[in-house]
Amino acid sequence: MLQLLNNIGNLLCSENVFLVNILVLPLYPVESILLMSLFLVILNINATLKQKIAFVVSNTIISIISAVVLSSPFNVLFNYTCMFLLIKFIFKLSLLKSFLSLLISIFTFGMLNILIQNPYLTVLNISADEFMSIPIYRVPYLIFLYFIIFIIYIFFKKFKKIKFNLDLIDILDKKTIFILCINLIIGLSTLCMQLVITSYYIEIVPTIMSIFNFILLISFLGISIYSFSRMIKLASTKMELQNAEEYNKSLEFLYDKVKGFKHDFDNIVASLDGYIETNDIVGLKSYFTEMKKDCQIANNLSLINPRTINNPGIYSLLNSKFQKATNLGVRLDIDFFIKLDEVPINTYKLSRILGILADNAIEEAQKCEEKIVRISLRRENRNHRAVITVENTYSNKNVDISEIFKKGVSSKENHSGIGLWEVSNYVKRSTNLDLYTTKNEQYFKQELFIYDLKI
Repeated sequence: MLQLLNNIGNLLCSENVFLVNILVLPLYPVESILLMSLFLVILNINATLKQKIAFVVSNTIISIISAVVLSSPFNVLFNYTCMFLLIKFIFKLSLLKSFLSLLISIFTFGMLNILIQNPYLTVLNISADEFMSIPIYRVPYLIFLYFIIFIIYIFFKKFKKIKFNLDLIDILDKKTIFILCINLIIGLSTLCMQLVITSYYIEIVPTIMSIFNFILLISFLGISIYSFSRMIKLASTKMELQNAEEYNKSLEFLYDKVKGFKHDFDNIVASLDGYIETNDIVGLKSYFTEMKKDCQIANNLSLINPRTINNPGIYSLLNSKFQKATNLGVRLDIDFFIKLDEVPINTYKLSRILGILADNAIEEAQKCEEKIVRISLRRENRNHRAVITVENTYSNKNVDISEIFKKGVSSKENHSGIGLWEVSNYVKRSTNLDLYTTKNEQYFKQELFIYDLKI
């Protein structure tokens, strides 16, 4: 038994690259899990269990293969490139959000390496080659490194306020997003270069220089985050000003309606009195129905305000669609019983889907004698979902529901038929969306179901 323990001790304390590779093999999925958990919690990204498993398995396999096939530092660069692609396509994020996720992973892993590795080698008085090839030095270091990353993850998970609101990225214009992407690419390249230099010259770089380098990189990251947050804040302020301007327009329209009611109040009362005196119930019902239409317009306008619709993008969208419907002579009724910040869907994608469905409904209702569109946003707690309904009167009673979502199919002249096709594709790619299309003799209905994600 003592001989066996002695042999094991000799193996762990001797240079043996093959044994190191075998011992660190179980740590690859651990690293993938930690880095994934870190950028998910910091950037507040919702992900399903299926997405998480797919990322961890794919990233682990790629890391193992690259470690066997490629030499350092090319395997690291290859891993990060593949990791970026996995983040983008598995979690379905935009380029900018994928870059941010990758930056968090590289920065966390790279900065801790720069900060810890040099003192670690100095204290143990070993070379970089011994560090990489002797199991007793390499494995404990990685375990300690992953433990520090885990502590950082717990910190961000506990202090939930220290997060980025990625939905605000969607309000940025393309030029700003391009500038931010270039800045992130340069930052990633600089960080990767620092990691390569550190790995090659770790033995000759004094510990004080490693610490100084760490401080510089932290400063660079801090300034970048500050600039990024300032750009987001400016874009958000611009959006709020636009919403305020649109809200003022809706208030002006509402004021004109109320003023008109006040001006015609005596005439309205006299007309009602006439129907009542003559006991003309049929005429009274017809007159009252027409009067309710004007009341509904005022009611809808009172609903479309930033305090009720707690999302600048959706508020702006519904306001513009109301103005469009009004100009086309279409009655647009809106019911809003939901908190949009609790709906698990990207705001940009939601506005795209809702905008396409609303445009189609308004344009189809315009063709009808009775021009009505109804948009409803509500919450079904029992079914753990949000439901967005868009229904409208329509003229083509023979429309084939199974055909309208195909690319190039459109009942409108000079239209490419791309809108509903894009909606269908996005719903199919999403894990928590369903779209149901139905019709009856009077209304054509689209229902978007947004289910709560189980994290």
